[in-house]
Amino acid sequence: MKRIGILGGSFNPVHMGHLIIANTVLEKLNLDKVLFIPCYLPALKSSKNFAEPKDRFKMLSLAIKSNPKFEVSKIEIARRGTSYTIDTLRELENENSKYYFIIGADNVRDFFRWKEPNEILKRAELVVTNRGGFETDIPKKLLGKKILQCQIPNIEISSSDIRQRIASKKSIKYLVQREIENFIIKNKLYTKRRNI
Repeated sequence: MKRIGILGGSFNPVHMGHLIIANTVLEKLNLDKVLFIPCYLPALKSSKNFAEPKDRFKMLSLAIKSNPKFEVSKIEIARRGTSYTIDTLRELENENSKYYFIIGADNVRDFFRWKEPNEILKRAELVVTNRGGFETDIPKKLLGKKILQCQIPNIEISSSDIRQRIASKKSIKYLVQREIENFIIKNKLYTKRRNI
């Protein structure tokens, strides 16, 4: 049975923190691969200053190309509309695979606001990763469920900070890979200063 990690998100843009999280979970849980799934539209976030889905997909493809255990899926982009984890898990479901849904400690508190959270727990184990400034306390409703905690290096990088830096004409060097930085510059992504 294949052990597949799922890392979903807006990846607006993908940054080094995303890659470190994925690689750390891959190694600690001995996964066969990590599937990066960029959303079309996020369910619980504002979609202001969102790069086009094709651009976010391309940046992810560039970011992971050197790791054969990383893969990008267009499943949510192809479905269009608001992206819900449960819909994606239902579409991916395969009796020969066991899924590990990677979620940051900052998102676990809102887990029961997600669409059909109990169904998500039936289809995947939650892997809760720590993130700077957020407690890793698991909500009582999740106690006794299929939850794994995974400590990752404390990397203080966020996509919103990167977008603000770009809009303010500040460097994003070392926050994203060089190819991602070049893609952002070439395509003039995130250059308009507005609510980010």
